[in-house]
Amino acid sequence: MINRVVLVGRLTRDPELRSTGSGTSVASFTMAVNRQFTNAQGERQADFVNCVIWRKAAENFVNFTDKGSLVAVEGRLQTRSYDNAEGQRVFVTEVVIDNFSLLESKSQADARRREGGGGFNQNQSQQTSNYSSQSNTQNQTHNDNQSFTDPFADSGNTIDISDDDLPF
Repeated sequence: MINRVVLVGRLTRDPELRSTGSGTSVASFTMAVNRQFTNAQGERQADFVNCVIWRKAAENFVNFTDKGSLVAVEGRLQTRSYDNAEGQRVFVTEVVIDNFSLLESKSQADARRREGGGGFNQNQSQQTSNYSSQSNTQNQTHNDNQSFTDPFADSGNTIDISDDDLPF
């Protein structure tokens, strides 16, 4: 059986670091992960995934991330249950993280913190506008390059290529 989860998203809040009775560090956090499609209004929705990370990795994760941090995580899906104070059985599904990667530089993280404390939606709209301006610049550059002349078009000369000249 295979139980692997790979997610890329932003933290919805600062991760919470706790210790078990035996002193083992554990951190919990929630990631907002965009869906690949848009709804009928053209808006992209997100799933909010509960995650937990253990031991030294938990301490490192808490030290280097905060609300709004862009991270990639890898782990396994786990379901557990417990009885709450009212005696009801509560089921919890979460991703137990084995590995993580920080996907923004320290300077990007610092800039995000200065701009508004790591707001998730604010960064998404800023990235979207950056992408669209880059895309427009690339389209303009591509359109300008369409006026180049092809050195092999209409020259009337044939090109002799043997099988030994081909790399495949």
